[in-house]
Amino acid sequence: MSFDQIGVRPSEILLPDASVTPETWACVACDQYTSEPEYWAQTAKTVGSNPSTLNLMLPECYLKDSSARIPKIHATMAEYLSGGILKPAVKNGFILCERTTPSGTRLGLVCAVDLEDYDFTKGSLPLIRPTEQTIASRLPARLEIRRGAPLELTHIMILLDDPDRTVLEPLRAKKASLRRLYDFDLMQRGGHLAGYAVESEEDLASVDRAMNALRVSLGPDPMLLAVGDGNHSLATAKAYWNEVRETLSEEERKNHPARFALCEIENIHDEALLFEPIHRILTHVSLPELLASWQAYAAARGMSLVNSGNGHTFTVVSGPEERRITVTHPEGAIPCETVQKFLDDFLAGHPEAEIDFIHGEASVRTLAQAEGTVGFLLPEIDKSTFFEDVKKLGVLPRKTFSMGEADEKRFYMESKRI
Repeated sequence: MSFDQIGVRPSEILLPDASVTPETWACVACDQYTSEPEYWAQTAKTVGSNPSTLNLMLPECYLKDSSARIPKIHATMAEYLSGGILKPAVKNGFILCERTTPSGTRLGLVCAVDLEDYDFTKGSLPLIRPTEQTIASRLPARLEIRRGAPLELTHIMILLDDPDRTVLEPLRAKKASLRRLYDFDLMQRGGHLAGYAVESEEDLASVDRAMNALRVSLGPDPMLLAVGDGNHSLATAKAYWNEVRETLSEEERKNHPARFALCEIENIHDEALLFEPIHRILTHVSLPELLASWQAYAAARGMSLVNSGNGHTFTVVSGPEERRITVTHPEGAIPCETVQKFLDDFLAGHPEAEIDFIHGEASVRTLAQAEGTVGFLLPEIDKSTFFEDVKKLGVLPRKTFSMGEADEKRFYMESKRI
């Protein structure tokens, strides 16, 4: 049992001491509610003076205050470690977690992934791959937090394509025999979270065998794991490891804690794991002009816009108007790529126009009632072809999908030394 070929390692995982209230410890991922500071103000009010992951991370709506906040984050991390707030809960293993939201109860495995088996460089074929383009400008602020931090939290969710449910689900079947670590309601409509230690030789070997069997079944250059949420957080961990590894000997590199990043693995076939398309809104535009531009763009590339037929289909909404448009012979491998290529071309020729990316069909329909606004509703994401789409495209177009709504995103709970 080596775990050498699957990109995953058992690890020491830290949890808050039993004296810490979990309901005020766990907070949603830093990249949520970025335009809603009132959410974070309410979170701070709920937390009060209690130990909390809120004090260990930087909500992205406060990025402009990063120079003042980051030193305090580092100091609090050190304080929680030295003061016994954080303690090893699993010495060498994983945590099986169950997250209950309105969509059901989804299953995950908190573990450490080997950053030597992950690469976001275009054209690379590692075991662990990003699903969206990595934007370099988004890394420096995150790197500033990671440099000098004695530990990491995680909101990274990595997907496993396991239709026969061979990796995670057998652990759930024997949940009653696992040591329960936490079981509580999350704040701010977050649902419920429970976690169990996966630490016996038998259970670790089971995970190793099942993941190795999946890897072998994928043939040469397998994509065993795909980053579903937290692409830029994992890219930051990789960038930091690249810095650290240059200061180490070959022997030191083998087990240095910064080489491994904490994440949660989930089976893409979990019915409670919802994939939702991210829709588009254009403002300062005219619907007739936009549609005429789309017709011309399509015709110049061997496509056409029709009311029905085979191709990629979208619903276009503007005020009281709603049209269902199918692009025949689409240039994109998936619908999001087809529409985004046109929108990029349109925006380049119309500097007055602006684009926004919107979660939720109802929100698009409401926003599209404003004058000079056009909404593009994208079709549902097909989870059954997701991995093939990623392999075909290399990475998906930006803002293709979201794994649930904001309050269904991962909450910070576990941590690991780096």
